Amino acid sequence: MTRHRLRNCANVERFKLNRLSTLDRVIGQRLRQLAVGVALACLAPGAAADDKDALTWLLRDLPPLTIFEGPQKNLGAIDQFIPLLIASMPQYQHSLLRVNRARAMQMLLEPSFTCDPSLVWNPQRAKRLAYSIPAYRIRSNGIVIRQQDHDLLAPFIVNNQVDLTQMLAAESSRLGVVAERSYGEVVDRIVQQAPNSSLAAHYGNDALGSLLQMQRLGRLSAVLGYWSEIRYQALQQGIAPTELEFFAIRGTDKYQSIHVACSNTVQGRQAISAINETISRLRHTQLIEFYAQWLDPQMRSEYREDAKAFFDQQRP
Repeated sequence: MTRHRLRNCANVERFKLNRLSTLDRVIGQRLRQLAVGVALACLAPGAAADDKDALTWLLRDLPPLTIFEGPQKNLGAIDQFIPLLIASMPQYQHSLLRVNRARAMQMLLEPSFTCDPSLVWNPQRAKRLAYSIPAYRIRSNGIVIRQQDHDLLAPFIVNNQVDLTQMLAAESSRLGVVAERSYGEVVDRIVQQAPNSSLAAHYGNDALGSLLQMQRLGRLSAVLGYWSEIRYQALQQGIAPTELEFFAIRGTDKYQSIHVACSNTVQGRQAISAINETISRLRHTQLIEFYAQWLDPQMRSEYREDAKAFFDQQRP
């Protein structure tokens, strides 16, 4: 009976997703919210057999990948991916846990059975975690400043990109970062080598929103992050995105990959094998669209082509 219920939940969820004609229409958003709700209903107590291994998914409020509150709740790119993952892994009892970045890393490194669907790969983590193949390609991190602070950053801008190494070494600006977050190999290395006086790390659950408020009050010169996420959080904080300027970081790629990562245990490695099968099946179509909907319309075609080309190269 339990398996039958899980199968029905999965079928209903897939049916709702497949009926969407466009990701931008309001009716499409409502159906997506319903589809996610149906899938997550399968996680209710008693929906899974007691003898199944319990897998905990660690989720952070990371718009537009995951959105916890507001009219776009559960419409983030990974919000829509999680029900598909759960439906494809009926051998586990699934639960969702909201945590900040620091707590998520702590749990992943414990001998537990936990997975994070939105992790950047870096060599230090790869030694201690089990990583999936790339699931998403997203626009890389950059630096955001207030337009009124442009002159402070001007000496470090080269071809519309920021020389982050020189900016931090000058110790004339403070950069806000989210504690325990990886920004990619190049940026992580620069940040790790920067003087402590040039950095302001925030550990809270609403770390990025708090950093943007600190910047608004003049306590920070710049904030490090994804433009799509910063733009979303700025609006939540009552900050008009037009007040901000975003610059790519010199020496970084245009895109970076997002992976699923699990605790490096027997259970975690087995789960990654199943997760890879689902990613391989979905990333050329649905996963690309789940992220593309959050880009400016003029950027979507270019993104789709770039992402498909990257994933084509990843085929075995």
